[in-house]
Amino acid sequence: MARSGFLADFQKFLMQGNVIDLAVAVIIGGAFGKIVTSLVEDIITPLILNPALKAAQVDSLQNLSYQGIKYGLFLASIINFLVIAFSIFVMIRAFEKAKRKLARQEAIKEPAAAPDAVVVSQERLTNAIERLTATMNR
Repeated sequence: MARSGFLADFQKFLMQGNVIDLAVAVIIGGAFGKIVTSLVEDIITPLILNPALKAAQVDSLQNLSYQGIKYGLFLASIINFLVIAFSIFVMIRAFEKAKRKLARQEAIKEPAAAPDAVVVSQERLTNAIERLTATMNR
């Protein structure tokens, strides 16, 4: 009996939206990481760093090293990080821009609410009383 309760609880846990969303995010993140790695290794490194690599007489960024310290791998990791950070920045900026545009469109669709007649009359009465009080004080 306890086993079926445990399995039922485990199944309920797995079917919660947060767990499924996290699993999808991890899978997409892994695929995105491969795309970024390919972008850095196959496009950015050859385009931008080839002159520096030729000057260092190295055929690959990963082969850059000095006395056993593989700083080329470190540089590749830094470039990967910068590309990922920039990509996320661009996506968030585009999302925020779309969100602001949608908010503006919704604001245009909703007409401004007419002022409440009771509030307007109370404000007029308050102004009249203030003017009367100021006149009496003079």
